[in-house]
Amino acid sequence: MSEYKLIATAAMGLESIVASEVKDLGYECQTENGKVFFHGDEETIARANMWLRVGDRVRIVAGEFKAYTFDELFERTKAIPWEQFLPVDAAFPVSGKSVKSKLFSVPDCQAIVKKAIVERLKIAYKRIGFLDESGPLFKLEVSILKDQVTITLDSSGTGLHKRGYRLGQGDAPLKETMAAALVKLSKWSPNRPFIDPFCGSGTIPIEAAMIGQNLAPGYNRSFLSEEWPWMKAQVWDRVREEVEDVAKYDQELDIRGYDVDGKMISIAEKNAVEAGFADLISWQQQDIRDLTIEGNNGVLIANPPYGERLGETEEAEDIAEILGTIMKNYPSWSVYILSSLENYEEMYGQRATKKRKLFNGFIRTDYYQYWGQRV
Repeated sequence: MSEYKLIATAAMGLESIVASEVKDLGYECQTENGKVFFHGDEETIARANMWLRVGDRVRIVAGEFKAYTFDELFERTKAIPWEQFLPVDAAFPVSGKSVKSKLFSVPDCQAIVKKAIVERLKIAYKRIGFLDESGPLFKLEVSILKDQVTITLDSSGTGLHKRGYRLGQGDAPLKETMAAALVKLSKWSPNRPFIDPFCGSGTIPIEAAMIGQNLAPGYNRSFLSEEWPWMKAQVWDRVREEVEDVAKYDQELDIRGYDVDGKMISIAEKNAVEAGFADLISWQQQDIRDLTIEGNNGVLIANPPYGERLGETEEAEDIAEILGTIMKNYPSWSVYILSSLENYEEMYGQRATKKRKLFNGFIRTDYYQYWGQRV
């Protein structure tokens, strides 16, 4: 097997969680804005795709170099041993981005990189004329930051948040990767009760169930690199065997999802069945005012309405006040709320133990953490 430099991309604010996941898989890593760097072989690529709950994609670094002119970009791209990555019939679209660099025309950079790779492959495979690109797909990206060029291959294909279980969703769905991050930040363990009182299509409870039973988030989907000739089927077979070996299907869980909208509860139930949790999660249509709590030392995680639209802020504030009033009666429970309301603590009626800035899509939010008193 070969050694590759790999990048797990992450949403802003979630890099440390992705780094922790990479370390849990047994790999040393370094973190930069939006990226976690690590090294490994083909099995590492497969395992990272299969197991990263919070990472967005796993990229393979094909080459890194400085380039100040289009000639330098062409020659240094051509010097990369592309035949080690791309078969002669590879389809390889090139996307690009450039920030604070002399080579700022992204379409030109993409075209030059593409031409350089074609020239390299024609020499390596002794071909004259066009390459037909009828074979497996390799999505390439040329990224230029302050004249430093990084060319990567996307091994994931569809983003890692696409687990394969979401058959339906609401108007403002929470990404599965973000939902997993919220659960991981809560330090919830499967022996504690878990509630999401605004569950929508069920993403947070389903991600909690996957964590609780130690199920790999990628077990129900495929990855682009499975089609690549040098990513052997035996590698993926071994990784999927590991998934089965470590899964805790018998782990009992007390996970409940509530929502005021009965249609969303129906969607959540279908998504849970698709994820393999037909009887594991309890779903119920319920208004937040009717929330009742059972047991001690539980965790409540919620992504309530933010009130982003005109006239809805008051409703979001009312929900925060209602939830704060209810949870005063359950001091052993820990409460974790993702909200864009700047006055959330005031409306909830209590200062958070801890706050963490996160971006839900393009919305700046805070993750308000109220730690319970264990009994």
